[in-house]
Amino acid sequence: RSVPEAAMAAERPCSLFALSAAAVSRSMAALERDVWALPGHLLRGLLPLLTVFHLERAEDAARRAGVSTQPIWRKLWDDVMKTRPPNSESITCWRKKFLETFFSNVLHGVLDVSSDWRLNDRHFSPLLHSSPHVSQLTLCNMLQGAVELTAEHNHKVLENLAGSLRILKFQHLLSCDQSIRRSLVLLLHRLIHHGSVSQVSMCSWPVPDTVLLVLILSMSAGFWRSGNALAYHSSPCGLCREEDKAQSQESAQEGAERGCNAEREGSGGENHKGSPEEVEARVNSVLSGPRSPPLGNPACEETSSEAPCDHTSIQGGSSLRSSSEQLSCHPVPRKTRRRLKPAAGRKRRSLRRSRGHYADPEDLYDFVFTVAREDNSGLLDKIRTTEGENTENWTSSSPGSPCTGHAGCKKRGGPAGIFSLKAAHRFRSVSTLELFSVPLTGETCRALSNLLSSWVSLENLVLSYNGLHANISCILSGLRALSRHPECRFRVLRVSDMFSHMPCMELVRYVLSALPQLHTLSVSFDLKNHLEGSRPEENPSCSEAEIPESCLEVLEIRFPREPLHTAFLLPVLKASKSLQQLSLDSATLPCPQELGLLLEVLKEYTPNLKKLSFHDVNLAEHQKEVLLLLQDPGLQEITFSFCRLFESSTAEFLSEIINTVKRNSSLKSLKLPGNRLGNHRLIALADIFSEDSSSSLCQLDVSSNCIKPDGLLEFTKKLEGHIQQRGGQIPFTHLRLFQNWLDQDAETAQEALRRLKAVCSVVNDSWDSSQAFADYISVM
Repeated sequence: RSVPEAAMAAERPCSLFALSAAAVSRSMAALERDVWALPGHLLRGLLPLLTVFHLERAEDAARRAGVSTQPIWRKLWDDVMKTRPPNSESITCWRKKFLETFFSNVLHGVLDVSSDWRLNDRHFSPLLHSSPHVSQLTLCNMLQGAVELTAEHNHKVLENLAGSLRILKFQHLLSCDQSIRRSLVLLLHRLIHHGSVSQVSMCSWPVPDTVLLVLILSMSAGFWRSGNALAYHSSPCGLCREEDKAQSQESAQEGAERGCNAEREGSGGENHKGSPEEVEARVNSVLSGPRSPPLGNPACEETSSEAPCDHTSIQGGSSLRSSSEQLSCHPVPRKTRRRLKPAAGRKRRSLRRSRGHYADPEDLYDFVFTVAREDNSGLLDKIRTTEGENTENWTSSSPGSPCTGHAGCKKRGGPAGIFSLKAAHRFRSVSTLELFSVPLTGETCRALSNLLSSWVSLENLVLSYNGLHANISCILSGLRALSRHPECRFRVLRVSDMFSHMPCMELVRYVLSALPQLHTLSVSFDLKNHLEGSRPEENPSCSEAEIPESCLEVLEIRFPREPLHTAFLLPVLKASKSLQQLSLDSATLPCPQELGLLLEVLKEYTPNLKKLSFHDVNLAEHQKEVLLLLQDPGLQEITFSFCRLFESSTAEFLSEIINTVKRNSSLKSLKLPGNRLGNHRLIALADIFSEDSSSSLCQLDVSSNCIKPDGLLEFTKKLEGHIQQRGGQIPFTHLRLFQNWLDQDAETAQEALRRLKAVCSVVNDSWDSSQAFADYISVM
């Protein structure tokens, strides 16, 4: 049975309306325009009987008739996807969520459209019809999705994605052959360089292919050959061709105007002729179209004026520097530039040879070769290039690299990854780059560093579990070079890893000194260096070093069980007058007075602090400091997460907390997950909203607090009583209840949740407390 008759089979006998609706659904191709004109009560009954394609097209008509399609799309999700999406409570448009997931599943072959009549219509292409709704796409494994999207029959699909896609993710990638890489090149060029993708993420790539990784990074940064080298089905990229044509015409017109002006000037004075090099440069400019102005990479500081930094040689040397000089960059003397003129000449000759419309099969490898060079035992064994032709074409004609000399980047082959901004077209680039669980070697770090040095559109960089170790200095070197560019927009840096190469506070000071424009800095490490004694200890003299004033607004530090010394944090806070949010995680307090010192420093140097968070910090013996924080009039959000607040406290401490919060009219959010509140303490917290309270508390988080259904019900009843006493008005709007013992009495829990949801928004989960306890016992 095709069409909606199967859906109505269980509802026999069918009504006349149902039979008519089924007939209309079968003939939608002819009746679509008439159906959209139906009144709302008829349209509401017809919409669930349509395929997803006609249902999507019915959105405007349903809106005009006052009918919501959201319940239908939600039911489709449950019937077809059969999973609960993460953060389902935050999904605002189920139509977009369904069609985006539908596109991905069809693309990767995990959903058979013939399995459900609502997904199958011979008049529509599943990929083409759903592509305008795709804002996030994940490509994985052998990049089969990239091959499919760049196929000729999916040209219109790719055009739609170029306008709708914002986030492109790569997950679980495997090595692939050159033909697949070329498909990836076409895809990235269309979606990034000529599209709307603003974020590229790579995750779960345990053994990354160096060529493929650098290729994705380079094209994300907006670098690639001229548009003519990007052939699409045996023809050049049309968008690049049109841009080059328009720019060439504009350049020719400007050149003609300059020529006329020169003639007029020459008639009244001496006739000046340009050198042959200048004439040839102007001709090349007109032929190839003006390129974006080169963004100068910072130059290397040399130890000797007789040893210029010649990055055209693979075996170029690099000088060792002290830790304080690792990020310093100085201009290169002009005589170094003169030495490199022969390379520039070779570049011009190579460009003349490569002006054809079609890309050489080795172009892809040549490009990656020059972005991330390895010594002869590394990447050179993987990439075969034509000596003296394409390789030299991509060698930098101007010296300088943001990453030289320090321990994390030093190899016998010298600094690698030199990227020529003069030899490449500069296309549109993304603003966010995320690398999760993608190991980065010294070579790939150097390549990334060189790309970062001129990536002016980059605003957010997330590096998570990349095994950076000492190579983090190389990354920071590139970012520091970027920060010196007048058009730099870089604002957010998040670094997390298993092991820390240096003490957390030393790294924070290092980053802020190099990047004073940062707005958000997050540093997170699980453990100290796995080699005992291999990590340098915190240098006490560093606490006295001044940090230039920064724009930092958010600072998050996750210590690998390191002691929190306020003296080391002091220079950071003094330099961060604009700090609004501070999060300290997994730190130990070396002495009882340390937290008090921290509060004094925060009060003196961070007047704009609004949010303060402690996670996994033992505050059992710091009740006085906890109360001082809760009465701070400047703080709007306070988090004590897994801080063992009530481990050694008395009933008076809980009463003091409640009374302090009742008197604080500025506190909006209080988060207390993982502090073993239990039933009796939760019930007592309801008094925060009593009739005599001046509290403005809107959000309360009591997740992971051993709360049982009967305790939650009593809390609800007490809260309802306070609301009635206050005339039905309290500021409380959100309650979070994750991972509590609500499954022990489902009926009581449902009653408590039903009554609570009439008062505020409740976020909880279906957590199996018995299984969680078994897991806990199994690892003890």
